[in-house]
Amino acid sequence: METGATKATVKAVALISGATSVKGSLHFVQGPNGVTHVKGKITGLKPGLHGFHIHALGDTTNGCNSTGPHFNPLKKDHGAPSDNERHTGDLGNIVAGPDGVAEVSIADRMIPLSGQHSILGRAVVVHADPDDLGKVSGTLDSLQLL
Repeated sequence: METGATKATVKAVALISGATSVKGSLHFVQGPNGVTHVKGKITGLKPGLHGFHIHALGDTTNGCNSTGPHFNPLKKDHGAPSDNERHTGDLGNIVAGPDGVAEVSIADRMIPLSGQHSILGRAVVVHADPDDLGKVSGTLDSLQLL
């Protein structure tokens, strides 16, 4: 006899579109173990590193200005995805190759698709510049949404 409820797999899709030619799609799959896998492709980026975050609000009508800060329900400091001290929405950097394409493949325990701190309904933001991963103070304000 089963004593607890079986946790289901939860899925979501984010479509990326920017004021420039940046486009893509990301598939989010949260398994029963609580880890969310993010996979997809983003095109039209300048080659190199780009900050990649979940922002607090899903409103993209005015770029980064309307998406709010990084999603941070636990009131932590900015950091890298591997840090214990980090915003929930801190997903680090993605890398665009010389062709401007970034293949995204991330597994993260802090970005649930259900529950109290769900990321559903929030903005997925790809920044024009790299994320400093919380190692340099004051640089996040200069990041621009693509």
